[in-house]
Amino acid sequence: MPKDTATMPSFDAAAPVQPAPARHEGITVVGEAVRRVSPESAEFVVEIAASAPSAAQALRDNHAKTLQLAQALTALGVQQADVQTISMNVLNAYAPAIPSLTGFGAMPQIGQGGYGPPLASELQFGSYHARNTLRVNVRDPGRVGEVVDAAIRAGGVLVGGFSFKVSDESHARRTTLEAAGRDARSKAETLAAATGKQVGEPVAITEEIVVTNGAYAALRMAMPFAFEAGVQRVTGDLEYYARVSANFRLQ
Repeated sequence: MPKDTATMPSFDAAAPVQPAPARHEGITVVGEAVRRVSPESAEFVVEIAASAPSAAQALRDNHAKTLQLAQALTALGVQQADVQTISMNVLNAYAPAIPSLTGFGAMPQIGQGGYGPPLASELQFGSYHARNTLRVNVRDPGRVGEVVDAAIRAGGVLVGGFSFKVSDESHARRTTLEAAGRDARSKAETLAAATGKQVGEPVAITEEIVVTNGAYAALRMAMPFAFEAGVQRVTGDLEYYARVSANFRLQ
């Protein structure tokens, strides 16, 4: 029978070696920038609460307290459009008809027909609680303390603290990021000149961090030598911090 004449691939001939891709000399730097902006407004959240035996009365009482608070803020120059309701809810509460049977260590009550929640006839009416949560914008940031005090005196409860804002925060963040990019380029040029080179086109630029006032202050406290601990901060200014990592070719 004829033999298989298929030839196997030969490994005797050396395959051509592909040249390694050319490596470009480069430099990687980190650019940083801090921008301080004077606040243009302030904002806080306040809650108005009222309780009554009926839902209708709780809503009426809450509405009256809300009007009283709004009038107190208007007297300080806060405009009606700057006080906005962000949440309004009414809750009701019930109490057991025989509280002595539901004390500590007692067995849970059994409704008619077996285990389960007590029937309506076994409950007595408690009260209704109406809560109105308002966001207040203060256009004069220097008076926010007065406005908060007036809201509390009028029956409101401050939810959290209050914060300062700028009208165009996106612009502040963008310009800070641009400044960090320019700082990276300047550092690269300085280091390249020290080695007799010139900076070429950027290969990669990465945004590492962009933070606003509160986060930057926390970073500076945690790492004072890395975040300008010695720079005198102007009281009341908002701080925007940006850091980018950039890689440039060297020529």
